Amino acid sequence: MSKVSETTRESWIMSTFPEWGTWLNEEIESEEVKPGTVAMWWLGCTGIWFKTPGSCNLTIDLWCGNGKRTHGNGMMAEGHQMANMCGARKMQPNLRAVPFVIDPFAIKKVDGVLATHYHQDHMSAEYAAHVIQSGMTTTDENGNEIPVPFIGPLKSVETWIKWGVPKERCKVVRPGDTIKIKDVEIVVLDSFDRTCLVTTDSTGADREELTGICPTDMDDKAVNYLIKTPGGNIYHSGDSHYSIYFAKHGKDHKVDVAFGSYGENPVGMADKMTSCDVLRMAEALNCDVVIPIHYDVWSNFMADVNEIRVLYDMKKDRLDYRFHPFFWEVGGKYVYPTDREKKAYHHPRGFEDCFEAPQNIPFRSCL
Repeated sequence: MSKVSETTRESWIMSTFPEWGTWLNEEIESEEVKPGTVAMWWLGCTGIWFKTPGSCNLTIDLWCGNGKRTHGNGMMAEGHQMANMCGARKMQPNLRAVPFVIDPFAIKKVDGVLATHYHQDHMSAEYAAHVIQSGMTTTDENGNEIPVPFIGPLKSVETWIKWGVPKERCKVVRPGDTIKIKDVEIVVLDSFDRTCLVTTDSTGADREELTGICPTDMDDKAVNYLIKTPGGNIYHSGDSHYSIYFAKHGKDHKVDVAFGSYGENPVGMADKMTSCDVLRMAEALNCDVVIPIHYDVWSNFMADVNEIRVLYDMKKDRLDYRFHPFFWEVGGKYVYPTDREKKAYHHPRGFEDCFEAPQNIPFRSCL
């Protein structure tokens, strides 16, 4: 058969997606993390992979889905959290704007699946299915072999269980809890994701009425994490908005690297931290490096990190900032503290071995 006659939509999908294939899976597997460091990879949105010298592999908010794929009826679900927040009814044009950089079904080893909250772009049924079906195990703090745990607030655990994750595999956490896995200690902290507070169980017309009602307990819906590793303490703020209570976390804990959800909020919407908020969060946490995330994934919330850089340069001397921002790329690796002085990321450029093998050119003048 000819190439044209044997090509189908299905063959195109299988040969093209995920766009990075197993490239990143292989990179993470082969990475040997040096003592006193921690390696991290940005998986898109707020998804982060952590790997330690003790070969502890953790994921937070690994998500394998997408946004809008059709114009449909042009309307938003009446009970969607964004509709609850601002009363909008027109469809939100949130298309996924970044490639899939990891294949969830090619993951061979993970020691913990963590979620900060239960919104659809922070949890993955595909990833959960693979972890369960492959029978992955890890070891507890006493060295006993155990099934890989699923860790998150109550609403995240309810979601996993609804998908079919066994209840005994899930661990409900609240601020103040700590969990040890290999050479990592996970400290659970308060979330400030106010969008979660206007998220109802139903997204239809039968949504809960929130008007005049005292907000539900944030601790059941969302949490932040401090990941204490041999290389430093990493603060993951999930989808938190800015809160003055970041300063409390900064006083209670040493924070080396902080991740903050940054984005360009449309008019009438407050779902992401602004450039100013990101800097205020970093200052309040008294961190060493702040890394904006989440601005990458939704086409209608995409933001320019140079806005953070400009504001930082304007304010750093006057306010005596003790931190600096780092601007990452999805799929990229960041090792702390090895890379602490870096300000921006570029994917490996290749061609390091140029002129080490014979060339095949007519004349040198071609160069």
